Amino acid sequence: MDKRGSRRRKSTRAARARRAEAEGKRDYSGVKLWGKRIALWGGGAVVLGLIFLGIAVAFAARSLPSYYQLKATQNAQTIVVRARDGSELVELGPSYGKWLTSDEIPQVMKDAMVAVEDKRFYSHFGTDPVRLTGAVIEGITGERSQIGGTSTITQQLARNIFLNNNRSLDRKLREAVLAMALEWKFSKDQILELYLNKVYFGGGAYGIDSASRKFFSHPGTQLSTAEAAIIAGLVKAPSRYSPTADVDAAVGRAGVVLQLMREQGKISASEANVDVSAVKLKQETGTNSVRYFTDWALPQLDLLLPETFEPIEVWTTLDPGMQKAATAAVAGNAPDGAQGALVSLDRDGAILALVGGTDYVETNYNRATNALRQPGSSWKLFVFLAALEAGYTPNDRVVDTPVSIGGWSPRNSNGRNIGETNLRTAFAYSINTVAAQLGNEVGFGQVASMARRFGITTPINSYPAMVLGSNEVRLLDMTRAFAAVSAGGSSVEPYGIVKVTTSDGELLYQHKRARSTQLVPDHVARGITDLLQAAVQTGTGRAAQIGRPVAGKTGTTSSNKDGYFVGFSSGITTGVWMGRDDNKRVGGLQGGRAPAQAFAAYMRYAVKDRPVEEFDTELQLPEWQIDEEDDFFFGDPDDYYYIDEQGNLIEPGRNEGPGGAIPFPEDSSGEGEVDLTRPRQQQQQPRVQRVPAPRQPSTGRGADGAPQAIDDDFLDGVIGRDRPRPSPTPTQSPN
Repeated sequence: MDKRGSRRRKSTRAARARRAEAEGKRDYSGVKLWGKRIALWGGGAVVLGLIFLGIAVAFAARSLPSYYQLKATQNAQTIVVRARDGSELVELGPSYGKWLTSDEIPQVMKDAMVAVEDKRFYSHFGTDPVRLTGAVIEGITGERSQIGGTSTITQQLARNIFLNNNRSLDRKLREAVLAMALEWKFSKDQILELYLNKVYFGGGAYGIDSASRKFFSHPGTQLSTAEAAIIAGLVKAPSRYSPTADVDAAVGRAGVVLQLMREQGKISASEANVDVSAVKLKQETGTNSVRYFTDWALPQLDLLLPETFEPIEVWTTLDPGMQKAATAAVAGNAPDGAQGALVSLDRDGAILALVGGTDYVETNYNRATNALRQPGSSWKLFVFLAALEAGYTPNDRVVDTPVSIGGWSPRNSNGRNIGETNLRTAFAYSINTVAAQLGNEVGFGQVASMARRFGITTPINSYPAMVLGSNEVRLLDMTRAFAAVSAGGSSVEPYGIVKVTTSDGELLYQHKRARSTQLVPDHVARGITDLLQAAVQTGTGRAAQIGRPVAGKTGTTSSNKDGYFVGFSSGITTGVWMGRDDNKRVGGLQGGRAPAQAFAAYMRYAVKDRPVEEFDTELQLPEWQIDEEDDFFFGDPDDYYYIDEQGNLIEPGRNEGPGGAIPFPEDSSGEGEVDLTRPRQQQQQPRVQRVPAPRQPSTGRGADGAPQAIDDDFLDGVIGRDRPRPSPTPTQSPN
């Protein structure tokens, strides 16, 4: 019984074992079957993917431009800006340098780039499987923004030429296809040549030749091992490792490149220990304030040149030494919280220095050429020019007295009036009431016309307050106007570009001096120069003295919001403005202080190598202004225009009577000015100095009580009005 039971149990266990073995075999065969299926499907998918990839690569390769087309591709124009002496001021736009063929590129440069960017460059087919796998894994995990440092040299070339820098899996896949297409179509040497001539190295430099010239001042064919390591290290982060921005970072990165080159057998251990810090870097000239000038000058190329994308060199009028002196003068004298600007012109209009603010990096707004600010009393230049042209002379007597014009009552800065004085003193001390009377007398429209004549391009209103500088102007325009006075009353056209050439020296543009126009007669130019010189010698502009003749005018606006000084000496005219961009008050700001001091600081340097020039202020008045005969002075009705008692304009050769009088037209300001066709010296001119002795005491006011800059006796003579005369006395004889 026991034996039979034992045999049954053994039989049962054996049966179970056989069943388990059979089931295991069935399970194993099922797994094996599915494994075969997966392998088959996977293999098919891979083959299908490779077919599609091959088709995509082949199609991309056929669509690629030729090698010579890729070589000629340039994305933007390079502009080298040169100073007056030919030195380089700044290089703008991308620089591609000279194209270096594979044979011309130093081997150490090739080895350095391959070592740090793509050590398997010569063995892969455009993509590195190890790098690509890492990129795919990162993309699948969702960290697409972190994909970086996975591209081969060929992929980087494909991205630089055809794609953007979007860090996405889709872009990486397209980049890989294009890279394989490049490898299909071009050789490794061609790909590396394209890459080394097109990759960006920072500072606007594309290609090793441009980078070598920018950082080391020599062509890329002369790169040393240390220099090649510095350049190769820039590709990862051009701004971070730039030797001009951070020398220590550049040296440290170059050390990493040298170590990789040694590990890959490209250089020996001794070569890897080269002292990178001993590399001589190109000295960067200061370009901060120079950019204000280039921002103004370079847009003019659109008008001066035909459309061109080739590299050009722009030769300018800017003097490097004067530009530095101007920058220092503005920065050193501008009040705290205030901005400053300076423009300096040579006698022919060439811009020698231009500063648009205290710091271009902080704000690139050009206050010298774009800002519209009130010039204050420096605007009186046009008021007194109009008065001199109308017949006044610097010695003529005027009256500083309270004045009211159409409800406007200007006051002098000191709140006082000095009574009778001469024109020279009134200008030197910037007496507002005299300027107001003169403007009212010659006509505010005539003052506006004079400003236009001398180059003011901004809108000008002709309200009475305009005589004190209420119109907003550009500093460049005001400096131009004073330069015209310095030129003897001849027009001056500011310019900044002398010539433009290609990088090979071919002339594309040459400046031609604009034709000069005489804006005012010589005696008017001499008279205003006399007044401007007095303003610096004894008046409000004394801080602008530099030890040689200087002529100029200060300007200060209400609440000390703007300070102006514009003047000239030895053929150089300079304008200075200071104030706040928000137009708020600047404590203590006056034209005769900080702006005049900045003018002097700059001009001492600007004129140091020029001969001292005395101003021509000797008045040679025209005959109409010095002849004693009333017939010559007032004009013969048969020869000249004149005004009758009713204020009508009488044409030459026409007698009074029906049809003989022409109504006197009014200009836009209602001041009764008229544009006569005959020369101004043949027109009636108000005069002060040569009037007869008063027939009765002058009060400085007319019959209507309005203030006057000249007395009633002269006005009586002009309009033919009779007034009671006192009986002659032993000390007074009738005229």
